[in-house]
Amino acid sequence: MAVVKASSSDIDLLARLLRAEAEGEGVQGMLLVGNVGINRLRANCSDFKGLRTIPQMVFQPHAFEATTKGYFYQRARTAEKRLAQRTINGERFWPAKYSLWYFRPQGDCPQTWYNQPFVARFKLHCFYQPTGEECQRVYNTFG
Repeated sequence: MAVVKASSSDIDLLARLLRAEAEGEGVQGMLLVGNVGINRLRANCSDFKGLRTIPQMVFQPHAFEATTKGYFYQRARTAEKRLAQRTINGERFWPAKYSLWYFRPQGDCPQTWYNQPFVARFKLHCFYQPTGEECQRVYNTFG
C-alpha cells in the first residue's frame, strides 16, 4: 500500500530521479535516494513544508542537482520504476530510513548537514536525519 499518492507519471518521474542521482551506487543507492524523497513528502517540515506531490518534491528548487542535468531527462526504465514503487509503498532502508538530506562530498562526510546529524555513508553519499521536534513526522510509520 502506498504511503504517498502516485500516478504512473509520478512513478516515472521518481524513477528518473533515482537513476540520475544514484545509478552508480546500484539498487541500494537508488532505493536510498527514493527514501529521502518520500521522507520529504511525509515529514512536511523544515525546507520541505508544503510538499504534497512527487513532482513538487523532485522539482523543488535546489533540492536535486540531477534535475538540472540532461541525464535526468532520459526515459524511465522498468527496473527503476520498480524501485520507485517500492519506496512509494513505504519500504525504507538504513541509512536513509529517516533521512531528509543526503549529498556527495569530495571527501569525508561532515558531522552535520543543514544542522542535522550524520547518520552514515553509503558508497559516495552521506545521509542526515532530523532531530528536532519540527520533523518528528518522518519517524511515523504510517503517515
